[in-house]
Amino acid sequence: MHELSLCRSIDSIVRRAADGRKVAVIELDVGELRQVVPATLEHCWALLTPGTLLEGSTLSIRRIPAVIVCAGCGAETTLTDLPIMECGVCHGSDVKLVSGDEFIVTSLQLEV
Repeated sequence: MHELSLCRSIDSIVRRAADGRKVAVIELDVGELRQVVPATLEHCWALLTPGTLLEGSTLSIRRIPAVIVCAGCGAETTLTDLPIMECGVCHGSDVKLVSGDEFIVTSLQLEV
């Protein structure tokens, strides 16, 4: 369950950015290739935050699709049959990942 270690990293990032202010929502971009289970991430967050300044805060997770671009024909393909990384047009395998491996804290919503 790597989600717990991810939550510890989120905690560290958010504490520095919040600078002692109470946080309501942490917004995250999580790529499909990260193999993160959102419900497990949220569960781990709920286990980690009681008794801290982040208690009661929630994670808002935006899933980012895995998208590749083909070196052969230039087509962009959103992957649906992971982990197959093949152009959806010419079926070439010389592709470059455009999105889908993100794990980013994008913003914080602070309590007033």
